[in-house]
Formats: sequence, C-alpha cells, structure tokens
Amino acid sequence: MSTEQNMQMNEPEAHFGPRRKTGKVILDLKNISLSFGGVKALTDISFDVKQHEIRAIIGPNGAGKSSMLNVINGVYRPQQGEIIHHGQHRKGMDCYAAAKSGIARTFQNIALFKGMTVLDNIMTGRNLKMKSNFLMQALYWGPARREEIEHRVKAEEIIDFLEIQAIRKTPVGRLPYGLQKRVELGRALAAEPEILLLDEPMAGMNVEEKQDMCRFILDVNDQFGTTIVLIEHDMGVVMDISDRVVVLDYGKKIGDGTPDEVRCNQDVINAYLGLAH
Repeated sequence: MSTEQNMQMNEPEAHFGPRRKTGKVILDLKNISLSFGGVKALTDISFDVKQHEIRAIIGPNGAGKSSMLNVINGVYRPQQGEIIHHGQHRKGMDCYAAAKSGIARTFQNIALFKGMTVLDNIMTGRNLKMKSNFLMQALYWGPARREEIEHRVKAEEIIDFLEIQAIRKTPVGRLPYGLQKRVELGRALAAEPEILLLDEPMAGMNVEEKQDMCRFILDVNDQFGTTIVLIEHDMGVVMDISDRVVVLDYGKKIGDGTPDEVRCNQDVINAYLGLAH
C-alpha cells in the first residue's frame, strides 16, 4: 500500500455522517480456517456482525478478505470453525441457503450479464422471490404475468433509488465501469437482503464515483435497514463509514474494533507499512 493510502488512514477526506445505532449479533463466525492444499487462506478467524451495522474487512492484498466473504455466502466451505446465523449453527453455508436466508453479494470483478439491459440485470436479482414455475414463466400467462409486473415495480424502485433511470434500457456492457458497479449493487438489492456483502465496491472509481457509492451504501443501510459487510482498500472511506473494522493479514486476524481503535493498533500499522514481515 502506498504512503498516500497510509496517510488516508489518519486523515479521511470526507465525513459521511454519525455512527448508526446497531442491534444484536446476527452473524457470528467462530474459529474459521480455510486451506487450499497446503496453502492456508484463513487461520482461526473469529468475528461477529451486528444488525444494522456497516462492518468492514480490510487488509493488504492476499490477506484472505475475499475468501472470508466466500465463506460467509457459501462459495467456500471452511475445514474448521462454524457460522452462527440467527442462532443456527452451521459448519458452512450453502450458496442457495445463504441467498434464501437473506445474504446477497457483489463481486470484486463485475459479474453482470453484459448483453442484457440494466432493468433485466436487476430483475435477475428477484429470481428467488418468484414463485411461478418455469412453464408458466415461459408462457407468460396468468399468475406468472402478474408476478413479473410486481417484480418489475420493485426493480424500477431500485433504479430510482440508485438514480439510473436514464440508462434503464441500456445494455450494461455499454456502460462505464462506475455505472456497472452501481447496477451490480442494484441487482444485489433486488433480492431484499438482510445482509449485503460488498467486495471492493469502489475499486477502480474516481473520487466523484466513490462519493456517490458511499452515499448509496449509507442510504441502503439507513433507509432499508440492511446490514453491510464490505471489503474496501480506500482507508479514508473505510474509516469514515464503518461502525467496526476487522483487519486480516496473511489469513490471520490482527485487529478488530472501531475505526479509531483499529487506526491506532500497532499491529495494523506494521502490516500496512510492511514492517511486520
């Protein structure tokens, strides 16, 4: 990480508002360990997520941040540890079960259908909410037709919320990177998640685009009551919008607490400055 980025840990560029009132623990990860062959991606990591908070996961490249998100939403199954979600103990999550239980996800690399319009991409996020079978949907008949109209209303509400009305009929492959990131956020929101996992939602954005994305993330948290777990490399953003921050380094947890506590943690400072290795 550059000297400039390290300086951002101490001097955030903007302030986006007061800390939120959080609730009870709704997701608890205990002693999670994940290996690929002889490579340890995560080692004995524990932390929890509270209702209505913005929980950041930070760390240098290769620290295991995306692997942790993949454990939470069931892409990876840890060899050790357990996940407690609303009191239910699991050795690992299943992707479908995670989605059904209210966990949605965006990805580090944009995973949209590039040939489909913005509206149609957001509609794909409503898939688990649809009750009509495949045949009824294919015939676009009766209950299936009424159901699709209802879901399109929800999709249009998200388009209005994200201020992308002008591009609703545009194929996403024609959009600039920042707008594609916004569309991916919209698709995740279409699932009406309780917990939203954001993997580097501001990567590759300019300052103005980052400010817009920060505003949308805070609005999602405030207006929808959505709990957010995000990975982000911009330390100014992380320290300003997060309620709590967990810090990973080489697959191990080296810090956990409020932004102020993490900012002053010597192990975190050493890891980011490269002094610990």
